[in-house]
Order: sequence, then C-alpha cells, then structure tokens
Amino acid sequence: MLRKHQVSFEEHPYPYEEHGGTSVSARELGVPEHAVVKTLVMQDEAARPMIVLMHGDCKVSTKNLARSIGCKSVEPCKPEVAQRHSGYLIGGTSPFSTRKAMPVYVEQSILDLPRIYINGGRRGFLVSLAPQVLIDLLKAKPVQCALQD
Repeated sequence: MLRKHQVSFEEHPYPYEEHGGTSVSARELGVPEHAVVKTLVMQDEAARPMIVLMHGDCKVSTKNLARSIGCKSVEPCKPEVAQRHSGYLIGGTSPFSTRKAMPVYVEQSILDLPRIYINGGRRGFLVSLAPQVLIDLLKAKPVQCALQD
C-alpha cells in the first residue's frame, strides 16, 4: 500500500521476540519507545472493529476513547478476532492494507512526532515514515486517550 501510494518510508527489520512488544523493537532499532506506534485492533459495544494507533510507551484509556468517538464502550479484540479482521498475526499487525476496512483512530500527540516507527505487516518488521501519512492514507481521526505506562 505504501509503495502503491508512493509514500516515502524506510524498512527496519529486527529480531522479533515473542511478547516483547514495543520495548524490544525500540531497543533493537535504537529509537525512543514513544516513537514506536502500536497498532491495536479494538471493538465497540456492538463488536464493530476499529484500529487504534498508540505510542509504544502508553496504554489506551478505553473509557476516554469511547467517550471521544461516541461509543458506550471499547475493548481490545481477542487475538483470533483481531487476526480475522486485520489479516495479520498478532505482533505483526499493520494499519495498512487490512483485510477488513476499519475506522482508524490515532493518538493526537503521535502526529506531533517528526517520524514514527510502525509495523510493516509482519513480526520483526517496522517501517519509519512521517505521521501525516496516517491522516493522508488511512484517514485516521485524532483522539486523546493515552495513559502513560
């Protein structure tokens, strides 16, 4: 999808560690964990899926997210459900080219970073790019729902 839209990005493969999360990818790439963006598949009270993009060193306040997008509640999808919606393995979920079209929400402060590191579609593979791509390509809607880890 990035190549198709001629987005400027760099590839960053690294040795994947099971359950290592963003702290491992940040350490392996030598970048701040705050600049590594997690792709989370969540759902609302009607089980409608959505993608939430969050700083690697923060958690999502599901209460604040639900409030800001006008839902009663939001919760993470079970891994097998997330995989079915996204088409990606857990630990390798990218917001680009998901199996199912889903609304994308991005933590507002991610857009202030000069460059972000986000999953490129497989475990142990991040791409770095300008955060504006999230708005331009994914029509991501900014939200404020970060909780410091």
